[in-house]
Amino acid sequence: MANAFKSFKSVKPSEFHGVADPIQARAWLKEVEKTFERIGTEEAHTTNFSTYLLKGEANYWWEAKKNMEPQGIVTWKRFTELFLKKYVPKFMEIQMQRKFLELKQENMSVAEYEAKFTELSRFVPQLVSTEEQKAERFQ
Repeated sequence: MANAFKSFKSVKPSEFHGVADPIQARAWLKEVEKTFERIGTEEAHTTNFSTYLLKGEANYWWEAKKNMEPQGIVTWKRFTELFLKKYVPKFMEIQMQRKFLELKQENMSVAEYEAKFTELSRFVPQLVSTEEQKAERFQ
């Protein structure tokens, strides 16, 4: 495990400080998952490695939350559920979905609009699951 942790740290994944921003929370989770994939982290280590990156408020939340888990060992799937429930609560997810549905280019450049479209589309995967759907929504 020590070598695996050294590999994990050497990739330098971002820390998460508990920001109440659903886009940042999802982006952090995605980055950590990519790190696991890149270095071939075993499932048994994923939660421990990712929670090492929780700092400040996020760490306080995790310390309290993990002690409430009945089995003591928290799988990656369970950690992800708990993390999303805390940092991307349902009302925020609905808010992001609305922002996506109401998105208009207006004063943005095409590149800025595309970046915002991509950012918000993560909250409505069912509406952009094919290239045709993406293109139609983008226009």
